[in-house]
Amino acid sequence: MPIVTSTEMFKKAYEGGYAIGAFNVNNMEIVQGITEAAKEVNSPLILQVSAGARKYAKHVYLMKLIEAAVEDTNLPICVHLDHGDSFEICKSCIDGGFTSVMIDGSKYSFEENIELTKKVVDYAHARGVVVEGELGKLAGIEDDVNVSEEDAQFTNPAEVEEFVTRTGVDSLAIAIGTSHGAFKFKGEPRLRFDILEEVSKRLPNFPIVLHGASSVIPKYVEMINANGGNMPGAQGVPEDMLRKAASMAVCKINIDSDLRLAMTGSIREYFNQNPAHFDPRQYLSPARANIKELVKHKIVNVLGSDNKI
Repeated sequence: MPIVTSTEMFKKAYEGGYAIGAFNVNNMEIVQGITEAAKEVNSPLILQVSAGARKYAKHVYLMKLIEAAVEDTNLPICVHLDHGDSFEICKSCIDGGFTSVMIDGSKYSFEENIELTKKVVDYAHARGVVVEGELGKLAGIEDDVNVSEEDAQFTNPAEVEEFVTRTGVDSLAIAIGTSHGAFKFKGEPRLRFDILEEVSKRLPNFPIVLHGASSVIPKYVEMINANGGNMPGAQGVPEDMLRKAASMAVCKINIDSDLRLAMTGSIREYFNQNPAHFDPRQYLSPARANIKELVKHKIVNVLGSDNKI
């Protein structure tokens, strides 16, 4: 099976009241853990690559790993650029085999965001690639994305119809209270489902995306803290809130921090228990297993995309 776009995935997800997991990848073990999990529960996948991941692993290495995963699992997998911040990086990914790109113009004015997004859409659609745009600003830090709480901004539902119509985007990332990183809330976690409902009324049958949607699972935070880490107060998006969003108009939920926590917790625990070991295969194998366990949990209990192929 070739690498696919997200078009058919999103259509089925919207109609079925579930979401597709968009999992960030950085190396072989992460790709293997994610795809092995999805294979076992028969789920479609989006593997997404940030600008930071491209710098770290190089575009060509990541593409070959994903191509190997497709050959190994025969899963429908979409390859997506996460938070592309310029036409040039989107073009590079499109030309390099990605089937989906995100152009994040949320730091610009409404008109400038439309202009940049439409430029990417025109280039991508001419080559059979789909595009995700963004309205609103999520707080938090992730790779090259760094937005303070003061600069964060909820999506204005009154703008979404004009934005989608004028740009031609295929999906839209909105800001309803999620944020990047492992420290998402001060006080009680809350998502603005009223904004999501209003957006879905204005954009019927249109796929909505949630960024910054890791749940910061306590098990992995505890593993880190018990083995020399220091993450007091780490708090993510409750999984019942994500499941509710997936049952509404949200067709894609991004997960990155949870993967990092699962991997880091496992590696810290391994070295704490085996301080003299130095073979990467020994400490990366349980890390990969933790990634697999996490992704299966997300697919079955949060996203609802199991047995949807």
